[in-house]
Amino acid sequence: MEIKLTAVTVEKPEATNFILGQTHFIKSVEDLHEALVTTVPGIKFGLAFCEASGKCLVRWSGTDDAMIELARKNAAAIAAGHSFIVFLGDGFFPINVLNAVKSVPEVCRVFCATANPTQVLIAETSQGRGIVGVVDGFPPKGVEGEADIAWRKGFLRKIGYKLS
Repeated sequence: MEIKLTAVTVEKPEATNFILGQTHFIKSVEDLHEALVTTVPGIKFGLAFCEASGKCLVRWSGTDDAMIELARKNAAAIAAGHSFIVFLGDGFFPINVLNAVKSVPEVCRVFCATANPTQVLIAETSQGRGIVGVVDGFPPKGVEGEADIAWRKGFLRKIGYKLS
């Protein structure tokens, strides 16, 4: 059996966050939608799911037209059975919804939740395509020093994720 490995770049605006995962049932589209809107009322997002049987369509939902279009476009490019991608609108972050996404019964795994440049590693066989993993961002340039630690701690407090 021949296996072809490729990397698909997630196309998005630089600061846009997204969640990429795998699920197992068409019901996931509605369940992910419900999880997002009940976790963060007013959330702006778009999601798309690659159906792996039946009509094998890219199924989609969301609350923001631009994020929906990003989700549909990227899901079609990834084209891996039972994968899903959720794009979050400006001001919404994975940290606020990730546990809700992971708790959806159909969700099998989350590959990444990031705003970084990302490549999705795809294995393709005669049957179809599957996600092998992701390249999320860039490799380390060194090990943080005392000044870097102070910056990290200050930054997290500045944006409200840690108390003083």
